[in-house]
Amino acid sequence: MTERRSPTIRRRRLGAELRQRREKAGVTIEAVAELLECSASKVSRIETGHTTATVRDVRDMLGIYGVTGAECDELIQIAREARQKGWWHPYSPVLAGAYVGMEAAAASIRAYEQQTVPGLLQTEEYAQAMIRSARPDWVAEEVDQRVRVRLGRQSLLDPDDPIDLWVVLDEAVISRPVGGDAVMRAQLERLVEAADLPNVTLQVLPFDAGAHAGMDGTFTILGFPEPGDPDVVYAENATGGLFLEKRDELQKYIFIFDHIRAAALRPEESVALISKLAEEPLWKWRQRGTAST
Repeated sequence: MTERRSPTIRRRRLGAELRQRREKAGVTIEAVAELLECSASKVSRIETGHTTATVRDVRDMLGIYGVTGAECDELIQIAREARQKGWWHPYSPVLAGAYVGMEAAAASIRAYEQQTVPGLLQTEEYAQAMIRSARPDWVAEEVDQRVRVRLGRQSLLDPDDPIDLWVVLDEAVISRPVGGDAVMRAQLERLVEAADLPNVTLQVLPFDAGAHAGMDGTFTILGFPEPGDPDVVYAENATGGLFLEKRDELQKYIFIFDHIRAAALRPEESVALISKLAEEPLWKWRQRGTAST
């Protein structure tokens, strides 16, 4: 797979590299801030990837740490790449957090979803209906921008440079008719088509599995192709979500995901269930049952 040079991941990489050089040189954040005539919080935010550093800042930092030659040139180049704009930049007013930038650079995604189809697998109509329902305070333009970003993200599944996607869906995801009967049937058919892609694995965690390891909530594990870019967990919530990067946090979520997929139906069984629901939806059966009582 070719490396996707997402500005978000380059900023994260740059921060980690600068922190390593500073610690190796035995220099404190406060000392760096004093020499650069800036706040210690700015240096800290650069190192954590929350602030984009200027090329001049990076060059000055490397000078303080005694980094020269090819090593310096490589980090300066990363700094330049980190300042570029991603394709999603025009939509930044309606995007929460840095998830899209992280996703754009990932080589693999492992996700557990409790309520909705993942954005990478949504149809346009499903996305429209879901976003409108989840955010009734948004105007039509905001919803449309969100949908355009969501559809743009799906290029990650293109066969030329596909991401490795493994998704476990709670049965509730495929049982709730988001957008109505026609929209949901089309969405289920889309899932069946996606599951046929060689880079996509899809499983359903059935209701009869009972209590399971993922009951604390939805999460995504993003894996990156280079050792210098450690994997990260994204736990989503109504305000955008939380990135978890500590090794013990990552191991915990890998452990949870392994247990979830072990409890789920096998991929072929999952696709068969989704296909069956597309033809005879559960919500149709429930409506008939309710009418007859």
